[in-house]
Amino acid sequence: MESRQRQERNIIKPIRISIRPAYRDEWDDAMALAWRTFMQFEAHDFTPEGVESFQDFITDTVLHRMFVLGSYQLFGAYDNNKMIGMISLRSETHISLLFVDGKYHRMGIGRALIEYVCGYVLKEEGHSSITVNAAPYATGFYHRMGFVDTNIEQACDGIRYTPMKCSIMI
Repeated sequence: MESRQRQERNIIKPIRISIRPAYRDEWDDAMALAWRTFMQFEAHDFTPEGVESFQDFITDTVLHRMFVLGSYQLFGAYDNNKMIGMISLRSETHISLLFVDGKYHRMGIGRALIEYVCGYVLKEEGHSSITVNAAPYATGFYHRMGFVDTNIEQACDGIRYTPMKCSIMI
């Protein structure tokens, strides 16, 4: 009996996430999630210049204005209305940011965000491929998702990335 109770306590309950376009008032939450996750998992791969460049990017008022005007799409993954993941698109087909709260890693949320955005790009934008500049921490994930390198790792303003592309399957 005691063994069964111990087993029941160790069972991880599956979460139900929803993915949808982010509302205007969720911008700050999304950028805070991106910053927290970046600092936890990626900042050590970047120079101080790269960390500053990333912070400048996610706090840029022009980027926020593009989001408000609809030219920079942002989608969120939610667990009970709490944003636990986010993905953004620029130029209709380029993943600009993809972050999942560390507590939710390895639960399929990143995959679900990619699949959602691929469906959006195919249906709403009419494109059959998507690109990303993958940070060193994320290259393995993107490869597992079907992305292929289109060039070698590069660096710009202290930010390291590998350009990648993926064809969207119907």
